[in-house]
Formats: sequence, C-alpha cells, structure tokens
Amino acid sequence: MFGIADYGAFVAAILVFLLVPGPGNLALITSTSKGGLRGGIAASAGIVAGDQVLLWLAVAGVAALLAAYPTAFAAVQWLGAGYLTWLGLKMLRAKPGAAPILNIRPRQYFQQAFFITLLNPKAIVFYMAFFPLFVDPTQKPGLHTFAAMAATIAVLGFSYGVVASLLTHHLAARMRANPSIARWLEKLAGLMLLGFGLRLALSR
Repeated sequence: MFGIADYGAFVAAILVFLLVPGPGNLALITSTSKGGLRGGIAASAGIVAGDQVLLWLAVAGVAALLAAYPTAFAAVQWLGAGYLTWLGLKMLRAKPGAAPILNIRPRQYFQQAFFITLLNPKAIVFYMAFFPLFVDPTQKPGLHTFAAMAATIAVLGFSYGVVASLLTHHLAARMRANPSIARWLEKLAGLMLLGFGLRLALSR
C-alpha cells in the first residue's frame, strides 16, 4: 500500500509510540487541564505540526547532516533541553493563585506543544531509522510513500490527541473542586518536564 510494507504493522507501531510517556504527552495533558478541550486540541495540532517538520527533515536527510556535524546536533539538543528545563522550573516555582504557566489562549498552547516537539533532534534520527523498516523496496518507494507515512502519522497523532484531551478534560473537571490536587499535579508535571530536559541534555 503506497509502497509501505505491512501497513497494519506500521499503524500499530505508531500507536504504541504515541502511548509512550514523553514531553509531548505531558504538554497535551497540561494544556487540556489548563485550557479545556480547546487547549488540548490546539496542543494536539502543535504536536502534529512539530512531528511533520521533523519527519520531513528526516526524509530530506537532515539526520545525516546532524550526524556529520555533531556540534550542530549538540546545539539543537541543548536548546531543547534548556526549553524543557525552563518550563519545568517555572511550573515548580509557580505559587497558588499565580498566572498559569501555559496560557489559556489556544494559540499559545499550539506554540508550546509545537516547540516541545520540534526541539527534540533525536526524533529526526528516530524517523530516519524507523521509516526504512516499513518501506517496500520492491515497489521503488518515492515521495508518495513518505507522504502516505506522514499523513498516517498526522491522522493517528491528532486522533490520539483528541481522545487524550477528552479523557483528561473529564478527569480535570472532577479535580477542580480540590485546588490542592491541581497544585500537586502541576508540581509533578514540572518535575517531569525538568526530568525530560535533563535526560535530553545528558543522553548523547
């Protein structure tokens, strides 16, 4: 199908990767808890947009360029780590009643999720390693093959984001009656973002 070997396995693999905890999932959950469904859907669109940029950069061979110039890769890696760490520290230092770290306006949720996704250079390398596993060499894969893969990832990613936003919104509505739980979860989210940032900085 479109030059993709075992399309069903390709879809299953994407779904598994979507469920793996990471900065994108955390941004999605936090955006929904702060901005409701509108914030969650905007964050979902931001994550999908960031993924699309990364996967097309991978197709264009940027991963090979980064591998040839380790300094460039390290610079982007440190930029992403610094961004996640900055967000985590802001959430940890936020005081009760202070303005939310993630603004309620959907445009900012989109930008937040987009940059969290984009500033992860290892995703480019991942796509470069992942795509060949599902390319059927007998069908002479071309641009249409990668376009079909990109479209599949976009549809699955956005659908996952909408479902996750609905579930998060339902749970968040039950927790609004207890502000102490919301503050505890914000601190926990800050620690997780800080951890993701440190892991990105230290894993070379």
